[in-house]
Amino acid sequence: MKAKTAKKSLSISTDLVLPSDTNALNGMFGGELLSRMDRVCCIAAQRHSGEITVTVSVNHVVFSKIVPLGSTVTIEAKVSRAFNSSMEVYADVWIEDRASRAKTKVNEGIYTFVAVGNDGNSVPVPEVIPETDLEKERFEGALRRRQLSLVLSGRLKPEEATELRALFE
Repeated sequence: MKAKTAKKSLSISTDLVLPSDTNALNGMFGGELLSRMDRVCCIAAQRHSGEITVTVSVNHVVFSKIVPLGSTVTIEAKVSRAFNSSMEVYADVWIEDRASRAKTKVNEGIYTFVAVGNDGNSVPVPEVIPETDLEKERFEGALRRRQLSLVLSGRLKPEEATELRALFE
């Protein structure tokens, strides 16, 4: 049984890239960025579900551009689709030019979280109702991404992955 109402799941974090966050080329460590993304995604999942959430997987990450030392980094995360107790959370990472304040997208990632009760067992989460074109696109793609993940992990037979099969028929 699904929870009754969904809360707004958007989570935004803005922070600076300091010397301790960078590698020898003065770019942010990939692991540092993944950690920051994980926390922002967790908040989005918790806001959506109203429950404790735990990271199940990092499904996809793209490091498009370096995040230089001194950058202002903004991470925006939102639940793109909910299943029974799991949620796909999409994160977009932006850096801001100090002078012009123009934002450039440098990274994106897709995480999966599961909502759990105080006993550690999974609990149902509300459905996501996409509104914008981007939300609708991510919502539709989430089922294909989930099926691919389940097929690759051996938890779903390829012939049962109807959304994936539809791409090739």
